[in-house]
Amino acid sequence: MNEKLHTFIIDALVSDGYVVVENAIEAKLITRLINSIDDTSFKEAGISGGSDLHIDVQRRSDKTLWLDEDSAEQSEYLKFCEELRERLNRELYLGLSYYEAHFAIYEEGGFYEKHLDAFRGSKNRVVTTVLYLNEEWSESDGGELVIYDIDDNEIQKVVPNGGTLVVFLSDKFPHEVLPAKSKRHSIAGWYRVDR
Repeated sequence: MNEKLHTFIIDALVSDGYVVVENAIEAKLITRLINSIDDTSFKEAGISGGSDLHIDVQRRSDKTLWLDEDSAEQSEYLKFCEELRERLNRELYLGLSYYEAHFAIYEEGGFYEKHLDAFRGSKNRVVTTVLYLNEEWSESDGGELVIYDIDDNEIQKVVPNGGTLVVFLSDKFPHEVLPAKSKRHSIAGWYRVDR
């Protein structure tokens, strides 16, 4: 199953630069992932990178917790992502060095303004992934991911249903998280290169 899904993702990245795959990850793993986290361990998320990292709740109000390879559930998801990294390198010659990911919680009212995942002056984030963990979500709960093209035209609005996986080129697609009306869980990750 992973091989077919990886092929679908790679083909979409080549043709469109992004892909949204519903039910990409089985519901059992989604449940196990959500049950593997302790909400009290999350910290306010920062913006910018390196020494410029700082908290700005006017631009971003989620909390994050980095994935732990020692957790069986988290390790299973990271294995899926590592296999995708190997395929991306083999078929697209991207030279991706590693993958990093964190859980993100958006409390009621939580949002993240429009941004690119590749930091200004840096090319180390190449491919972004977002996996949604919300087992019961409706459009009225808000919290959609809105993806734009580089000219600022909206190209897709993604409802954060559990099991939906979004993959896109980090420096090509500005995106934002609209305010959530219910508590929203996801895993955001980046394939990176050492440059």
